[in-house]
Amino acid sequence: MRSPKLAALELKRFGRGKLPRAALVAILLLPLLYGALYLWSFWDPYGRLEKLPVALVNEDKGATADGKKITAGDDLTKNLRESKVFDWHEVGEDEARRGVENGTYYLSLTMPADFSSRIASSSGESPETGALRVRTNDANNYIVGQISRTVFAEVRTAASTKSSRSFLDKIFIKFSDLHDATEKAAKGADELKSGAAKAKKGSKDLSDGLSDAKKGSGELAGGLKRLDTGAADLETGARQVAGGTQVLADKVNGVAADVRPYLKDNGKAIGDSARLVADLSQGMRNSLDLIVKNGPTLRTGAHVAADEIAAVHQEQCRNKPQGGAGAPAAGEEGTPPGQDTVLPDAATVCAKLERAKVASADVAKVADDLGVLAKDSSGDLKRLDAQLKDLKTKAEALAERAPNLDEDLAYAVGKINDLNAGAHKVAAGAGTLHSGLTSAKSGSTELDSGVGRLKKGAGELDSGLYKLADGSTELATGLNDGVDKIPDYDKQTRDRRTEVMADPVKLASQSLHKAPNYGTGFAPYFIPLSLWVGAMVAYMLIQPLNRRALAAGASAWRIALAGWLPVAAIGVLQVAALMSVLHWAPGLGLEMARPAGTVAFLLLVTCCFAAIIQWLNARFGAAGRILVLALLMLQLTSAGGTYPVQTSPGFFNAIHPYLPMTYVVEALRRLITGGGLEPVWQGCAVLAAFTLGALALTAVSARRRQVWSLDRLHPELSL
Repeated sequence: MRSPKLAALELKRFGRGKLPRAALVAILLLPLLYGALYLWSFWDPYGRLEKLPVALVNEDKGATADGKKITAGDDLTKNLRESKVFDWHEVGEDEARRGVENGTYYLSLTMPADFSSRIASSSGESPETGALRVRTNDANNYIVGQISRTVFAEVRTAASTKSSRSFLDKIFIKFSDLHDATEKAAKGADELKSGAAKAKKGSKDLSDGLSDAKKGSGELAGGLKRLDTGAADLETGARQVAGGTQVLADKVNGVAADVRPYLKDNGKAIGDSARLVADLSQGMRNSLDLIVKNGPTLRTGAHVAADEIAAVHQEQCRNKPQGGAGAPAAGEEGTPPGQDTVLPDAATVCAKLERAKVASADVAKVADDLGVLAKDSSGDLKRLDAQLKDLKTKAEALAERAPNLDEDLAYAVGKINDLNAGAHKVAAGAGTLHSGLTSAKSGSTELDSGVGRLKKGAGELDSGLYKLADGSTELATGLNDGVDKIPDYDKQTRDRRTEVMADPVKLASQSLHKAPNYGTGFAPYFIPLSLWVGAMVAYMLIQPLNRRALAAGASAWRIALAGWLPVAAIGVLQVAALMSVLHWAPGLGLEMARPAGTVAFLLLVTCCFAAIIQWLNARFGAAGRILVLALLMLQLTSAGGTYPVQTSPGFFNAIHPYLPMTYVVEALRRLITGGGLEPVWQGCAVLAAFTLGALALTAVSARRRQVWSLDRLHPELSL
């Protein structure tokens, strides 16, 4: 018989009477007790805080500050009652204390008699902190004490902010008053600065003028002294010049009388001679050009000719015997037959060739010198050419002026005579200048001494006014800077700044995938708890191993599946019932980000839980039920369903990654409130592994149960 059929037969047992049917219905609805009832009981506790009775004691007597009445206690009482955070009851101090003690009130808030006066003291000389007194009793309820601490922290912040606004507003008003007073002082300092600056400028101008005068008088005295010395030197020099020009004039006049007739009679001849010199100079420059152009060519030709003559001499006079011994006979090659050749005397020819060779060698040497000269490596030809050019220019100029040389000489003699007469006049004037400068030098020395005394006094006056001007400038600058730095706020600006400074830090809270209420946040924790309990109770009524399959000797896997499938089917119905109530029941209304994914994942969860509980019951028998309960406790304490597992002791952190409910809680959070699906896929893989592993272990246990032993016949413990 196949496993599904065996599972169906197991479920049919519950239809044979009223009590089995009631038991099956109880198993189906059991997860609602853990899932629906638990979540319903604290679905939104923070939304019902206004039902908590809390005692409010207002003993504040008020205060007066700057002519204004301050009633901080009454204002805070009014705001608290309007906020409806708690069910406030205004009572006296004694009644509040007794109520918190006996549980009538969960807590009490007291505003002392000096609450307003302490707040008003913030603007006085001895500021004090206003204190609110909160009384709690954890014996009534520990969680309420925790909630009250959070709520009253906000109340204290609001009261402190209001007090700070009043205090800061007064500070800003004082700033404005200080700004106005400093601005008036700055204007007076500016006027003082302006007058001191004018006085300083006048004293500086006086000091600078006297400094310039002292400098000028000193320079005048020094200059006159130098001028006097120079005038003495000028007088001496002028007299020497006059003597020299007299000697020159005498000599020139004597020579000119003799030379002028010669120049007048021979002017043409002098011009012709000068033109001849110019022509010769140009001819020599042309010859130099020929040397430069033809020198290398002539050198080469001279060497070629010398080499040829030397070769002829070698051939005719050295390689052949002299005296006709080497002459060819009649009929030999070179002499036609029948003719007699008459040769000159060899010695005579060789002597001439020898002289020609020597002469050609000398010519080659001369050609070498000419070639070197043509290269002009040392610049001699260039200098000679420049000198010839200069000579030509001067000769041409002389030729041009030659007819008028006597007139030029007469003009020059006249100028020399004029120079001599002027030199004598200069010598006389230099003597007069020297006498006048000697008198001026004495007066300038006395003037310089007087200006020096005036300059010293003006310098002392300028120094004093300089310090005064600097001081007034620093004072004016400091006050003006102070005016700019001291704020002067209008009412709108004061209010805005007071608001910011009284509460300078705002918390910009952003919640990703926010759970709308307390119950939604805890649903991922209580839903798997209820499914585990449902599977646990189901196996209290259904055998983990099908007895009929065991008796029939079926395979271990078939026996395991036959015992698992009925509870898995019941688990599917449990999931459907639980999620329907959580979603549609009044007062709950669980909203899921991924409804289909949530239901599908819970089906895998209930199948996994059923497989694990089946194996524990199949393997350990009656003790397995205790192990199932113990494993549930371990999972609840280490799954991180309430507080993060990191806040738990190390033992729970150690077992956290190895239990299936860890992955169920994390995956349900993402499926219900939203977020990435990585934990969901990881949870599916882990649960599938746990399911297959548990079924495999159950099959092993089924195989062992097919063999009967004394322990099975007489178990030590039976539940």
